[in-house]
Amino acid sequence: MNFHVNLSSIIVIDILKFLNLQKIIKMENVFTLTITVSDEDIDNLQHVNNLVYVKWMDTIATTHWTYLTKENPLPQYVWVVMRHEIDYLKQAILGDKIIVKTWVGETKGITSVRFMEFYKSAVLLVKAKTIWAMLDSKTFKPTRIRENVLKVLQPTK
Repeated sequence: MNFHVNLSSIIVIDILKFLNLQKIIKMENVFTLTITVSDEDIDNLQHVNNLVYVKWMDTIATTHWTYLTKENPLPQYVWVVMRHEIDYLKQAILGDKIIVKTWVGETKGITSVRFMEFYKSAVLLVKAKTIWAMLDSKTFKPTRIRENVLKVLQPTK
């Protein structure tokens, strides 16, 4: 699996329907990665295994967080998944180039919602919503998301 990072700098408003909710997303807040499907991603049905998408979701979320905090690391926090909602719509096969788009949704209390979409060309393959909880990295206890983290996750708010 090969990852290539591209953060869109074009300011465009895109109306996106996700899980029957309309969201207005500024494209500058969408983090994009490209994945090339490799042998290890393929299952006995000759397509990307569903669990591979979950692994990719973790890798992409972590990569995005690392990108967002590269100027101001926040090692006092770690993120854990509380819930995944995944819709598998179409399949990907060996050699496909998958474009993954992710962005942060509502963030409050100890939780932050992250959305992901996986595309092959313009075809939506998978869409997902994950609820992450922020923990203190020393105690592993939930910690409230404060202004310093909100500024990183939602820079245009």
